[in-house]
Amino acid sequence: MAASKPKILITRRLPESIEARMAMLFETDVNEADAALTSDDILHGLAGKDVLVSTITDRIDADLIGRLPPSVRLIAQFGNGVDNIDLEAAWAAGLTVTNTPSVLTEDTADMAMALILALPRRLVEGTQMLLEDRAWAGWSPTSMLGHRLRGKALGIVGMGRIGTAVAQRARAFGLNIHYFSRSQRPLAVETPLAATYWDDLDAMLAEVDIVSLHTPLTRATRHILSAERLDRMKPGAYVINVSRPELLDEEALIDRLEQDRLFGAALDVFENRPGINPRLLALAESNHVVLTAHMASATMEARIEMGETVIVNIRTFMDGHQPPHRLLPEAPTPRAART
Repeated sequence: MAASKPKILITRRLPESIEARMAMLFETDVNEADAALTSDDILHGLAGKDVLVSTITDRIDADLIGRLPPSVRLIAQFGNGVDNIDLEAAWAAGLTVTNTPSVLTEDTADMAMALILALPRRLVEGTQMLLEDRAWAGWSPTSMLGHRLRGKALGIVGMGRIGTAVAQRARAFGLNIHYFSRSQRPLAVETPLAATYWDDLDAMLAEVDIVSLHTPLTRATRHILSAERLDRMKPGAYVINVSRPELLDEEALIDRLEQDRLFGAALDVFENRPGINPRLLALAESNHVVLTAHMASATMEARIEMGETVIVNIRTFMDGHQPPHRLLPEAPTPRAART
């Protein structure tokens, strides 16, 4: 008799090709409505299931983890970020958690570079001006003046895969590369980029014109760009965030933009709240901020690679092996056995 297929719950719609491949390999239950599920919806859908295929819109906290059916042994996150999952509670409950790292590097770096270009050259503002003023008078020597990128200093916070990819793109545009990271990168990385390493983030912030955030979110990096650090930046500097909203003190950033202490910001992520902060939207309307709809990884290629990585994690786990993208909490506690 053939072994039964693993039973999985997929909480959001995935690319058609990925859903079709999962349906061949697993017994799948997909949230056809493609809206964020409540905790009770997730629990109901997981009855008799082996695997939860989650996304960043699912809040998998300690309370939910404590109520999961005993059949569930794996949470396979469709995405790199796992801020929505209580990793410590999952570990303590004997659950394995995986994610999909590496596949988002190029797309996220492209988006960061696009925003680095958009801010000083006022690209969004120029587009909106034409749409709003159908009787545009045409070119003027003093119209829509922005700032040149070449020769400006870019400060990258977190020089991992994505930070390095951003540095490579930025260097091609003539930006001077500075970075702060947990450790200095090898000369093989630094030399082609002419990159300057700073072991003091405060000191780097005072010297650069653009700050781009690419560090993972941990207890130590939450609000790494705090109110105090925003005050250390040059007057007229820019902030870019395509990483995690919690890396940035959003309220403090808004205050400083409203006071014209910074030139602008470009954000692809925002603090969790019902909707976007109205003050932030007002700043976007006045062209102090560029806002994009969490689009950094939104390419068909990335989504398909993410899905394939989820499949690899599930198959490896269900075959009795450690999945390649297993995650551990920052400080593991004794864990329970889950059978």
